[in-house]
Amino acid sequence: MPVDLLPFGRTAGLYFLTAIAELLGCYLPLLWLTGKGSPWLLLPAALSLVVFVYLLTLHPAASGRVYAAYGAVYIATALGWLYVVDGVKPVWSDYLGVALALAGAASIALGQRQA
Repeated sequence: MPVDLLPFGRTAGLYFLTAIAELLGCYLPLLWLTGKGSPWLLLPAALSLVVFVYLLTLHPAASGRVYAAYGAVYIATALGWLYVVDGVKPVWSDYLGVALALAGAASIALGQRQA
């Protein structure tokens, strides 16, 4: 029986949005703390973390399995953030780490499905 990947795609998209909200909520205070931004950055940072927490409530189930799979998507998103926002080009070991994390997440997410 083929696996229905549409719900997995929706979940992965939700994981990605959750990761962006989490990264933004942590990055903006870092800018302020390092003197690269105004204290006003704390307001959108707080809003971003509120969005992050809200998005966590939309995940299919609050369980270790869900958060383990989210962690892999967070790792991949953080690596993309490193390149796009920080301007640091990932190296081969970064890509390997992301591939291993995503393979583990896929194993966790798809392994729980009943045949």
